[in-house]
Amino acid sequence: MSVEKPTAASADVDQKQWYRVGGIAALVLGIAYIIIFPLYAHIGVPPIGGEAWFKYLPGKTTVWWAILGLSVFTDFLFVPVAFALYLALKEANKNAMLLAMAFVGLFVVLDLAVTWSHYASMLILYSNYSRSTDDVQRAGYVAAADYASAVLASPLEIVYAIVTLSFGILVIGFVMMRGVFNKTTAYLGLATGILGIVSVAGLSLTIIMNALFATAWILFVGYRLHRLAKE
Repeated sequence: MSVEKPTAASADVDQKQWYRVGGIAALVLGIAYIIIFPLYAHIGVPPIGGEAWFKYLPGKTTVWWAILGLSVFTDFLFVPVAFALYLALKEANKNAMLLAMAFVGLFVVLDLAVTWSHYASMLILYSNYSRSTDDVQRAGYVAAADYASAVLASPLEIVYAIVTLSFGILVIGFVMMRGVFNKTTAYLGLATGILGIVSVAGLSLTIIMNALFATAWILFVGYRLHRLAKE
């Protein structure tokens, strides 16, 4: 009994399908980021401390749930984007792309497990605090919120939420200099990576610039992957 081996043509079709999926995911991801920016601008920078958060949140919980939902959604979108990028750039430098994919995957796991889980905890604690009439219970909710706030305000949180992904994008940017992406996309990736690493200092300007460059980079990536799927 003979087993039919997949042909080069079928493998090429499968790869182009991944380009299409990755391209669509990247474009949706970029659009979601664009939607998130004005939501952040509307609610302003959150304070530090559980009690301060509870004073800040009234009238803003709906927007925060929207930000949280979109952000979790975008984290999952990074998975097909990363795989499509690996397929497109593995011939240029397979080892570098494996390293980049590891950092992107680490970002997805940490962002979901640490960043957004603590934001969700803060919102749920505030909801419980608002409904409670018992002073002891309310004090317990504030104490729990203090812990969540401390995690979110920690410099290590910047590493989880920004630096990990930015380093992966930086490596991809270097590989793009020799791959099937244009130099503009490569330079955007390099700029995103550098700004993300510098943002560990906690400067608001570098964090904002990193977010803007990352959004532009992901949109360029989505457009190029879409084109590769048609070639």
